[in-house]
Amino acid sequence: MNSMRVVDAAAPATSPLVALMTPATAPLLTRGAFADGQPDPITAVLAQVPELFDVALPFIGATLGPSFVPLRAKEIVILRTSALLECEYCVGAHTVVATDAGLGHDEVRALRAELDWVAVFTDNAERALIGWIDAIALGRGRVDESIATAMTDHWDDPAVVEITVLIGTTMMLNRLCTGLGLPPGADTLERLSTDGFSA
Repeated sequence: MNSMRVVDAAAPATSPLVALMTPATAPLLTRGAFADGQPDPITAVLAQVPELFDVALPFIGATLGPSFVPLRAKEIVILRTSALLECEYCVGAHTVVATDAGLGHDEVRALRAELDWVAVFTDNAERALIGWIDAIALGRGRVDESIATAMTDHWDDPAVVEITVLIGTTMMLNRLCTGLGLPPGADTLERLSTDGFSA
């Protein structure tokens, strides 16, 4: 079982490495993202670079949004990948989303590496999925043949492609959030506490 760094929710939040854009400070080309108020920190950071913003947000939205792959499976991918990469922001946010997507408390804890996932997840397709996530997010070189075979035995080709892109996109966002020090929002911290999860 992987050990994760646990952050004290009562500890003062650190400031991000770079400024989060606001409606007043965002470049003109990205101000549309602020029409409904202050967006999430990822959007507010990407707004610094309009050329990147215009291509990154649609790609991220398409990758993380509704698709052929069920929401439950997507949240298994995002939360497990984020936990493996120890992204405080993404683990917090997607603990909440995974719970809302119907994953049970023990399932969420197992994906966060707080419980043994092999003991918690009994569905063979989900076990193959978690093995694939671990191999892609932590591995180097080719994926072990037994892990790849288990994945293709339970998931069709389009799902394997989409899931693998989702793992890679989540890793990119994990490193963005961690590298830039994006803090979890107060609402996320409150929800984690209410639901009995550590930050």
